[in-house]
Amino acid sequence: MMITPVLIMAVAAWAIAQVLKLLIATAVYRKFDLKYLSTGGGMPSSHSAMVCACATGVGFSCGVDDPLFAVVVVLAFIVMYDAFNVRKETGEQAKILNYIMRNWTERKPDLFAEELKELIGHTPLQVVMGAILGIVVGTVGSLIAWG
Repeated sequence: MMITPVLIMAVAAWAIAQVLKLLIATAVYRKFDLKYLSTGGGMPSSHSAMVCACATGVGFSCGVDDPLFAVVVVLAFIVMYDAFNVRKETGEQAKILNYIMRNWTERKPDLFAEELKELIGHTPLQVVMGAILGIVVGTVGSLIAWG
């Protein structure tokens, strides 16, 4: 059983984005932290990279006039919308809740034992850069796979 090149491209785009996220975070924060290899949020968006590599690979393998291409493009837009809007807003809410928890004057409930994750969503630039990375990986992978 052979793994489809489109899946390989999508996973490769995700992995490249996660490594880039680690390198960028290390340069910006001057701290090497392996958690960036598995975290959401940050530059570039690995979600955008993955779905755009998948869409690009499907476009090359099936053609842009194939209904499957339309499905993966719609999926890509939904994922990128979610990465920017919904997940970004969740991160902003986490910042406010963490502030409330840190400044709680009475006994903190056990529910507040650890801070909520604030780096969840993406800026538009992070989503666009992830999309570009995914398109590049999908294009290069398609050229390798199907010449």
